[in-house]
Amino acid sequence: MSDLRVIFAGTPEFSLASLKALVDAGVVPVAALTQPDRPAGRGKRLTASPVKQYAAELGIPVLQPVTLRDDAIVAELTSLQPDVMIVAAYGLILPQDVLDIPRYGCLNVHASVLPRWRGAAPIQAAILAGDETTGVSLMQMSAGLDCGPVYEVQTLTIGADETAGELHDRLAALGGDLLVARLADILGGRVEAVPQDESDASYAGKIQKQDAELDWTMDASKLERRVRAYNPVPGAWFHIDDKRTKCWRARSVDNVDATPGKVVEYGREGIVIACGSGGLSLEELQLPGKRRVSAREFADQLDLSGRTLG
Repeated sequence: MSDLRVIFAGTPEFSLASLKALVDAGVVPVAALTQPDRPAGRGKRLTASPVKQYAAELGIPVLQPVTLRDDAIVAELTSLQPDVMIVAAYGLILPQDVLDIPRYGCLNVHASVLPRWRGAAPIQAAILAGDETTGVSLMQMSAGLDCGPVYEVQTLTIGADETAGELHDRLAALGGDLLVARLADILGGRVEAVPQDESDASYAGKIQKQDAELDWTMDASKLERRVRAYNPVPGAWFHIDDKRTKCWRARSVDNVDATPGKVVEYGREGIVIACGSGGLSLEELQLPGKRRVSAREFADQLDLSGRTLG
């Protein structure tokens, strides 16, 4: 496959795993499409995406259009005469005139078992829903959101305590491995794409910071999943007075019956907050401007004994 002309489209760390897998397999893209540099970190400095940084190291030409609905970028992509475009968490919708450019079309590496969890945040959605399994789908792209026919799916089990960050890393590696294992067969017509069942489709929209707020009236098991789903981004949070406090690790506990938000245990042995059903034992927390600490250390920083959190 070393003579294959590939355009790779991707932006975050999830994409990078597939790009590296291609390069390691001897398939060096003729160009990399990635999102424009964005402000990042406390200083809000413009920062290149992981895909751009890696492509630049290898001397792969990088394209960063704000939109693909532009005649100039369509002409530039066409001039590259790609055999295939491989897309992994790129972040922009591909219009039909872009989808039509590669000889073999556009192939997407998606972090769910389609048609479940189409959209921007499938990893978080799977954890929030309490799914026991998820996986990676290789899909032929078509106009629409993750709705094209699927060539191949590989699944894995979601760990009982697994965070979105941990699951992300496993799925990214799985996606890269599956891509290079099946790419030649897909392009050679030896794998048939199966249409998705629209009646089973579900969607995972973009995550907003307010989605990660812990609402103590919810069941403790759902709040535990919320903590896992939003670790590391944006981080589950709740207010202590005017302090937005992050919770990075927690587990649900039974036999807690008190007003939601009531601090029923607080001390060096742990912190338990009453919920709509059960309680949430907070295990790793972070006050604004402070480092992450265990519940034991947090209990030394702030006294919440007997309080009810809003």
